[in-house]
Amino acid sequence: QVQLQGSGPGLVKASQTLSLTCTVSGESITTGPRYWCWIRQPPGKGLEWIGFVQSSGNTYYMPSLKSRTSISRDTSNNQFSLQLSSVTPEDTAVYYCARWIAAQGIDDWDKGTLVTVSS
Repeated sequence: QVQLQGSGPGLVKASQTLSLTCTVSGESITTGPRYWCWIRQPPGKGLEWIGFVQSSGNTYYMPSLKSRTSISRDTSNNQFSLQLSSVTPEDTAVYYCARWIAAQGIDDWDKGTLVTVSS
């Protein structure tokens, strides 16, 4: 059974870089076809895609966040990470990491990490 566990600071100052890591157990992140995703939900709003890293190592970012986003992976530790630069209070959200299986959709999520950006 796959488990995802996100970790990182819960408070980030505006203009700094938000960094989160998702540790995956139960499956190698190089097993394909999988997409290891970052998704967020601002308070009172819906889910918003941030991007993903494929099992192949390729990455994709949502255009609205692309200029500030970097998603990477550490295959030796079976982790993937998110960096979001130049954050503002509008980046305050619960950040989720998730597994998306091609043709099946997202089937595993972590519990989410609340990140608050202080001005």
